Amino acid sequence: MLTPEPDYAIKLLFVGPVGAGKTTAIRAIADTPPISTDVPWTDANGGSKQTTTVAFDYSTIRLDQEETLHVYGLPGQHHLDFMAPIVGRGALGAVLLLDASSAVMHTDCVHSIKELQRSSPGLKFVIGVTKADLAPRFSMQTLHQLLQQMNLAVPIFSIDSRDRAQVMQLVRALLLLL
Repeated sequence: MLTPEPDYAIKLLFVGPVGAGKTTAIRAIADTPPISTDVPWTDANGGSKQTTTVAFDYSTIRLDQEETLHVYGLPGQHHLDFMAPIVGRGALGAVLLLDASSAVMHTDCVHSIKELQRSSPGLKFVIGVTKADLAPRFSMQTLHQLLQQMNLAVPIFSIDSRDRAQVMQLVRALLLLL
């Protein structure tokens, strides 16, 4: 249980693969203009994603008069995994975003969870699945089965990372775990 103090700050991470919606989700819930380290993405392959995060995204959300939520979005490229323990130091929890339209979503899920466990053992997290509307073969059941195989009981939500209410529902679920 969180014990609020005046100006008590809670640090949460948004993690996941490239294109899962971390930057978009932070922009959707931010009360202050986010600080972003997006740069042109040279591997964009002509898709709609033209930039990628190379260090982190950062913003704040005022939960009430005494609590400020500090949110950090980590880069999704594997070669930037070294950022997780640096940016994640002191985090109380994480939101793992996964792209349902990705052919490697299950691999991304396993990698992201292992990276979280490596860099922040015991860190509580929830999972948000984005772009499910673009993935007719996506099944929440197969994701639940994957987590069971990993001996994890983690809340999973299908969300639109552009929708403030849906992203905040995911954040509230995480805060309840804490």
